[in-house]
Amino acid sequence: MNLHSTPLARIHERLGATLVPFAGWQMPVRFTSDIAEHHAVRTAVGIFDLSHMAQLEVSGPDSPVVLDRSLVVVSSALRVGKAKYSLITDDEGRVLDDLIVYRLAPEEYLVIANAANRERVAGALTERSAGSQAQVVDHTVSRAMVALQGPKAADVLAGLCDADLGSLRYYAITPASVAGVPALVARTGYTGEDGFEIIVPASSAEEVWEALASAGPASPLPCGLAARDTLRLEAGMPLYGHELTEDVSPWEAGLGRVVNLDHEFIGRPALARMAATPPLRSLVGLVGEGRRAARAGSPVLRDGEEIGVVTSGALSPTLGVPIALALVAAAHAEAGAVLDVDVRGRPQAMSVTPLPFYRRPA
Repeated sequence: MNLHSTPLARIHERLGATLVPFAGWQMPVRFTSDIAEHHAVRTAVGIFDLSHMAQLEVSGPDSPVVLDRSLVVVSSALRVGKAKYSLITDDEGRVLDDLIVYRLAPEEYLVIANAANRERVAGALTERSAGSQAQVVDHTVSRAMVALQGPKAADVLAGLCDADLGSLRYYAITPASVAGVPALVARTGYTGEDGFEIIVPASSAEEVWEALASAGPASPLPCGLAARDTLRLEAGMPLYGHELTEDVSPWEAGLGRVVNLDHEFIGRPALARMAATPPLRSLVGLVGEGRRAARAGSPVLRDGEEIGVVTSGALSPTLGVPIALALVAAAHAEAGAVLDVDVRGRPQAMSVTPLPFYRRPA
């Protein structure tokens, strides 16, 4: 299979990153140590290459109408410079992807979708804009995305960016210059920490990465996909293909609050029926003891009967205990319930706990 390389591939190779195939891309899974990279983001700052994420521009006079019809949120109500987490569904209400939509101008939006779903989201948006005064342009290959995540992210970026970061709120975006390069700077991320996602032309990616990575005094530690996964898991954030699939409804995944049924969109009738019926399954957080971590696919048991499955699991680097997200029968989803997880053929007791597992200090 031919894999895409990000504009930062040469830097990753020079740094000795372990590269793996991921969603059609050759991506760094780690640079040094999963644990060290995880802790850097929790305590200082890490830098990530997110250039594999889909970058889809929807623009034109009808772009607000097209996105209202395409997504479960009301994109036309977004103010310029703001962003919103959303889902895109099909006629049957099945989730095709979760994504973030940013409003860059009155008639211009940026949709950031998962790399694995780039073609299906781009195809759906293109189909849904047919016959309208809106166009969909895929900028994924022509642009790069670099993320700074951690409590010192703003300190690192401030010395290289001409935007007022103090006034840039969570889930907001602004045009700016970063290391002298025209960029879009968003205060978003998928780690549970403060941070920024910086979009620049692919041709300038190395220049921007090098400037950010060498910024002092808290120079960011290069981080890979493994740390990003444990960080998002601790923060209780779903990952498409694990907590969200076409077979998992927004209400089962705990995302019913995202769906705005007060506007017309593709999949609304099916989702309205789902909303009217209590879900049979619920996504829960599980916390155990010891060092044995459950993994995706591990059965969840109650009194020896299988009542669910783990969707993501790891030994939490921050908390030092096994944590997992699991889809379980709603009758067994109450906080405090003790369930057994089959970890490599042996039962591991884990307790249902409210999400997120970790919340950054105020």
